[in-house]
Amino acid sequence: MVLFGVLVVFQTLSLPGQFAYMAEQSPQDAHLRWPATAVTVFWVLCVQVVIVATWQLLSLVKNDRIFTEASLKWVDAIVWAIAAAWVVLVGVFLWVGFNADDPGVPLLLFLLTVGVTVLGLLMVVMRALLRQATTLRTDMEAVI
Repeated sequence: MVLFGVLVVFQTLSLPGQFAYMAEQSPQDAHLRWPATAVTVFWVLCVQVVIVATWQLLSLVKNDRIFTEASLKWVDAIVWAIAAAWVVLVGVFLWVGFNADDPGVPLLLFLLTVGVTVLGLLMVVMRALLRQATTLRTDMEAVI
């Protein structure tokens, strides 16, 4: 809960303020202030969705309801949040890659894109495993 609150403060105060300061310090890059603010605030929103969904999944674990259909919607929320963040990240990577004169930032964005891709694919596998376990548990409860 504390992390979520910190992210809200970061999202509403710190990021817009930081990009405003950067626009003042580098007037040649001032046109990037609002797009950069929007993208980073969106990424923080995606992280917040993952935090809330994980919190709900932990509640289902605590109540021994993790292998139910209710858990699948929270896993879907995580998968969609990662997918949305990945799409925006790929867009940023391509834009920076075509406009950069130094290979450092595009390489960093490429590595970040690979990491988010792996995380997304891992969540897709975990979702499939959860679905299979839910089906098996439902079948076993029907037998018993």
